[in-house]
Amino acid sequence: MSAFVVAARWTALPGQEAAVHAAIRALIRPSREEPGNLLYEVAVDPADPAVFFFYEQYRDEAAYREHGASEHFRRLAVDHAIPLLASRERWFYRTLESPEQG
Repeated sequence: MSAFVVAARWTALPGQEAAVHAAIRALIRPSREEPGNLLYEVAVDPADPAVFFFYEQYRDEAAYREHGASEHFRRLAVDHAIPLLASRERWFYRTLESPEQG
């Protein structure tokens, strides 16, 4: 069975890097603990601390939608971090099934 994959890039507004960083750090643990989450990794660009890259895998698209509706995502991302962004980009994929899976 394939997983639903999200890659995202957030760029903080000038002067808001630390606030966005703090919100993201607080978001990681509860996101990883969601029942439908398979992987949740966030990296910061070493050349530009305002740029954050997310790589997420979910059991399926419904699990991703549950993540977006979760209390922690609404509070930490929607209400706090996203208003402090200059840009937010997202790309969606599905993992390839292995040959053993048919």
